[in-house]
Amino acid sequence: MDALKGNAGNRQRALVTAPLRGEGLERLGKLFDLAMDPWIDATPLRIYSPEQLAERIDKESATVVICEADLCSGPVFDQPILAIASTRGNPTNVDLDGATKAGIPVIRAPGRNADAVAELTVGLLIAATRRIVSADRDVRECQVFRDGTIPYQRFRAWQVAGRTFGIVGLGAVGKATKWRMEGLGLKVIACDPYSDEVTCTLEELIERSDIISMHTPLTPGTDHMIGSEQFDAMRQGAIFINTARARLHDEAALVDALLAGKLAAAALDHFEGEMLEEGHPLIAMDNVVLTPHIGGATYDTETNHTTMVADGLEQLLAGKVPSNLANSEAVDSPVYRIASGPSTEIAPH
Repeated sequence: MDALKGNAGNRQRALVTAPLRGEGLERLGKLFDLAMDPWIDATPLRIYSPEQLAERIDKESATVVICEADLCSGPVFDQPILAIASTRGNPTNVDLDGATKAGIPVIRAPGRNADAVAELTVGLLIAATRRIVSADRDVRECQVFRDGTIPYQRFRAWQVAGRTFGIVGLGAVGKATKWRMEGLGLKVIACDPYSDEVTCTLEELIERSDIISMHTPLTPGTDHMIGSEQFDAMRQGAIFINTARARLHDEAALVDALLAGKLAAAALDHFEGEMLEEGHPLIAMDNVVLTPHIGGATYDTETNHTTMVADGLEQLLAGKVPSNLANSEAVDSPVYRIASGPSTEIAPH
């Protein structure tokens, strides 16, 4: 890594299209000249294609890219960049195989939004079981005594304490959800083929749970893993929550289960195409709570991923292999760019 031992004035330039904040941003500012242009502040909404991002990299003379939504593939790797940092837990916006072949290490931010998504899961659970959205609407519409009834008649519900809460996927978000639900007095069970902390299979979880919550990543093996057969096997009056990805469940099967009364309620934070079309049956259901993919939308998430990106880039430029490196094979590649790229010096922090 002798190539990295440069003069103090020889600073690399980083193109930043992700929202960053906190002490990690200060550290990155000591490490690089930052060209800040977060996508989330752009009006109208802007997400760069690989061609557009490559053009922007060239314009900025950037040697590092820190991004969240922009697509990194093809022409991006033709630019003389030393590293890419994706602020996602799973850097799905980056062609990892292409980056590895080009000798470009890719940093990621695992678990950055675990607490945020877990907190929203708690909120959706309470909103769905206590029908908070409908109750709020009645107050705003001056319909507290709607249809000649009193609120106590319309909004009686079971407490969640003492119920069984089934977590599908015991990764960072699943674990963050687990202790919160236990704190609310629920009995928590979980299934996950990659965790040694699980307590049951998916089939057993479906049979035993009063509430089922999805926290597994979307893969070919989990695509539509909850369909008609699984909804039919759930307890009568079960509640279904999905704060992960919409394709984990069959949307038509979910609608059927709700219309048939098999499910008492559902709460969803993601939809294919990011929205439901006008007139979709879920929109008209009072026992369904819908939020527009906001599980990770906290300032703390941004602080978390900024810290992890700063950690990873500091370690890379110091000749180390970061624990949050998504493609460790790149470091061993004969075309590994940091080993032979422009020199840089890490300022103390």
